[in-house]
Amino acid sequence: MKRSILLIGTLLFISISMLGQSKEQQADAMIEAFLNSVEVPGLSVSVSQKGELVYSKGFGFADIDNQVPVDPSQTKFRIGSVSKTITASGLAKLYEDGKVDLDAPIQQYVPIWPDKGETITLRLLAGHLAGIRHYKGLEMLSKTKYEEVVDGLGIFINDPLINKPGTEYSYSSYGWNLISVAMENAAAPEASFLSDVSFLSYMQTEVFEPLGMNNTEADHADQDIVNRTKFYKRKPRGGFVNAPYVDNSYKWAGGGFVGTTEDLCKFGQAHMKEGYLKQETLDEWMQSQKTTSGKETNYGIGWRTVKMDGYTFYGHTGGSVGGITRFFMHIPSQTVVAMTGNIDPLPFGTLDKDLLKLFIN
Repeated sequence: MKRSILLIGTLLFISISMLGQSKEQQADAMIEAFLNSVEVPGLSVSVSQKGELVYSKGFGFADIDNQVPVDPSQTKFRIGSVSKTITASGLAKLYEDGKVDLDAPIQQYVPIWPDKGETITLRLLAGHLAGIRHYKGLEMLSKTKYEEVVDGLGIFINDPLINKPGTEYSYSSYGWNLISVAMENAAAPEASFLSDVSFLSYMQTEVFEPLGMNNTEADHADQDIVNRTKFYKRKPRGGFVNAPYVDNSYKWAGGGFVGTTEDLCKFGQAHMKEGYLKQETLDEWMQSQKTTSGKETNYGIGWRTVKMDGYTFYGHTGGSVGGITRFFMHIPSQTVVAMTGNIDPLPFGTLDKDLLKLFIN
């Protein structure tokens, strides 16, 4: 009881102290309160509204040893599963070009996928309804270099489905491996191995470049990537050490990109209304799918829906080895918030939604 009274009093004091402050000052106060509650090596926060950055700041270090500060315009963090939302836009371009049918059997685009007695489609895969399993054991710590996206299918291609497709929402990053192979083959249907088109090159030319996302790319572990942050984990008694080495080439589409918060704001702004994509595509991609029993999943085609305090937000969260990301947007006010940290886990709580509400109002 005393703790509840103290918490209410603290929140009331913060609210009173923020009266008369600008939104930037209020955002600073909210982020400082967060940083005072949890140790973070580096943090980047960007907010855009109606096509313009209204807040963008870095906190702490991208590289502790060399004291390299976080720069929200340049520091590239692992964005984890936010990669799914970005990949979904590449899928949308193929859909609008008539190169993929969301409801066709996946074997139409990935002939090597075995018949498991059930029909799996791109729509089901993109909505985590296909019955494909997620990580198990230490798979998220893979150090293996996969040269082609099709090679990553070997991790799970022979495993049984975990449920009948369409009946249950079951989150699966591996489902997006299958999507990426389908995209690659659909983009070069004559024979992808005879073409220069790969999943990554397609994402570069059809998503990153058109949207001006010049600081978003695949997280090649064996390459020096300019402005890529170091990745950390916590010591048991405080402080940080380097996170384990991982090679995310096994899951580019589902969690393998690095990027900046300002790039994520550009991406969000491009999905507020018709332009980069048609309005009917945006509506279909963000609309919650349903199980065969009619239960809404609050997940469309790579986009998650979150309803909170009377608001509806669209976006995704991302968790990686040495990285945590939040990306959400509010369409009526055309507001985007993107937050990245170079450590995992990192308990953001409702900070991203609180910042959204601050700038919405």
